[in-house]
Amino acid sequence: MIGWTRTTRVKIMLVIILAIGMLITWPLRAAFSIFELKEMGVAARSLRGPIWWGGAEELQVRGVNIGTVDVFLNPVQLLIGRVRIDVARRRGNADDIAGAFTIGFGRRGIDDVTGALALAAPLAPLPVSRVEFEDLTVHFTGGLCTRAEGQVRARVPALISGLALSNGFSGQARCAGDVVELPLASQSGQEQLNIRIKSDGSYEAAMRVRTSDPLLIAALGANGFRPVGDEQILRTVGRL
Repeated sequence: MIGWTRTTRVKIMLVIILAIGMLITWPLRAAFSIFELKEMGVAARSLRGPIWWGGAEELQVRGVNIGTVDVFLNPVQLLIGRVRIDVARRRGNADDIAGAFTIGFGRRGIDDVTGALALAAPLAPLPVSRVEFEDLTVHFTGGLCTRAEGQVRARVPALISGLALSNGFSGQARCAGDVVELPLASQSGQEQLNIRIKSDGSYEAAMRVRTSDPLLIAALGANGFRPVGDEQILRTVGRL
């Protein structure tokens, strides 16, 4: 009996060691497929290394380029039934970025994103060059926004004189039903930018400028803005 018990324990230990060994060497590409990150719009030109500490070259999220980043699975989150895959690029440069994709119990989203992304093309014709994030977290469950928080700042190039946008637009992310809403405003409050994004990446955005200056109104009109009451508004819709 004692010999049988020892043999069983040895077999169990061997299985555990084998499982740990497989997890340690689990390729990052396989993990991306199993965790269905492609359904979240996540893709990369190449993936290398194991899931615990690998790398992604030219990582993209719904067509938005993140660049080359380190990628690793957070083992602590697995203990509470949630998958958290962290991505980071920390080189002391202006394009540094860090955050995570999270999946669990019907919920998907991003956590703790800090950094900046060039979004001129996705948000065109809005005059936004890049968007900066600080601890941005967004969760969707069943198509509904269930959590949204963090600071967002949209930078605007100096294309139209007369706009007080040297500090861009800034505000806090929040949930609004089935969308995450980014209600951003300039320092003066005369200019506003509102972006609403659904879980499938579709979005609508509107930039509003309150002014009675005929020269500024003419300049805004030349850039696609249309008058609505005492505001000049530029709207766009699309899908990330």
